[in-house]
Amino acid sequence: MGKADFLSPKAIANRIKSKGLQKLRWYCQMCQKQCRDENGFKCHCMAESHQRQLLLASEDPNKFMDYFSDEFKNDFIELLSRRFGTKRVHNNIIYNEYISHREHVHMNSTQWETLTDFTKWLGREGFCKVDETPKGWYVQYIDRDPETIRRQEEQARKKKQDLDDEERSAKFIEEQVRRGRDGKEIEENPVFTELKRESEEEKVAFNMGASSSVAGPSKSSSALGASALKAAAAAASSTKRKDASSDTRSEKKKKSALEEIMEMEEKKRKKQSVRTDYWLQPNIVVKVVTKRLGEKYHKKKAVITEVRDKYGAVVKMIDSGDKLKLDQNHVETVIPAPGKRVLILNGPHRDTEALLEGIDEKNFSATLTLESGQQKGKRVDVAYEDFSKLA
Repeated sequence: MGKADFLSPKAIANRIKSKGLQKLRWYCQMCQKQCRDENGFKCHCMAESHQRQLLLASEDPNKFMDYFSDEFKNDFIELLSRRFGTKRVHNNIIYNEYISHREHVHMNSTQWETLTDFTKWLGREGFCKVDETPKGWYVQYIDRDPETIRRQEEQARKKKQDLDDEERSAKFIEEQVRRGRDGKEIEENPVFTELKRESEEEKVAFNMGASSSVAGPSKSSSALGASALKAAAAAASSTKRKDASSDTRSEKKKKSALEEIMEMEEKKRKKQSVRTDYWLQPNIVVKVVTKRLGEKYHKKKAVITEVRDKYGAVVKMIDSGDKLKLDQNHVETVIPAPGKRVLILNGPHRDTEALLEGIDEKNFSATLTLESGQQKGKRVDVAYEDFSKLA
């Protein structure tokens, strides 16, 4: 009987049956052939081509196993790096995407018996960062591409250069302030000299009309009248007032410019030093927001019992008592009712216990009364994400 035509119903039915993944028990890795049923697999095992492949594999079985292991490892890591990058992801998610390709290398032909063994091997060899959780094993790809390393080094160099520029500008401002203070002290400290007369008979006279003092005989001093003295005194007082006002204006102008620069630098330092990108603290109540753990834990409240590496925490569910290890991005803060105690997690009052007085829904913030620290009793406005309920 001849082969069925390409457009015949039987040929179309055969193509539909052969689409997609088939059962692993009827797949021959040596010949890379997928059989549709047990009878087809039995016929394939009796074929001459299959027997030749078995003879080749029996000569050096380790060679073929190493080849298939390398193929499986390279394809798995390539999929992980291209699909997920350096994100932390469950190993089953990657494996399910990998086996969706029909021509993939099956794990039963490699040196690893299970996916867990393969995941542990990736961690030991340094290809990925692996960690075990109650939900299974998670992997994170380590990118050692020279281009990526060069880009990271450039970013680190640029960041260091920016810090050097900031330090240089801060030193320049401090030098300007010091110079301004030194000049101000020099101007404010007058030099006093002693008045001396060469002879006791000679009298000292001041000519108020001229800018310099002249010593003359007694006739010139007696020639000055009362009106001349009054005019000279008024002129001297007006010049003193002008000099004093000009000095105060110049000092005020210099002082305001320096203060403005110093205030800007101080505000910049405070903003950089006070806020951090991590906020987890033990003994606070949080809410699980990730859906990857299922509906059992989604939107449920838990208490943080331990903080690990600043960004991860071990939490204990309030309802069930289960313990989970979660990332900072998988939880959010809990806002209690007014009158309850909270802990400030970020900002200038970090690690300070407070009492919730009221909630401002328009500005997404709350009014808190500090209960500890140097500013105890002070009322402050704190954003929702910067505080949470105490356990």
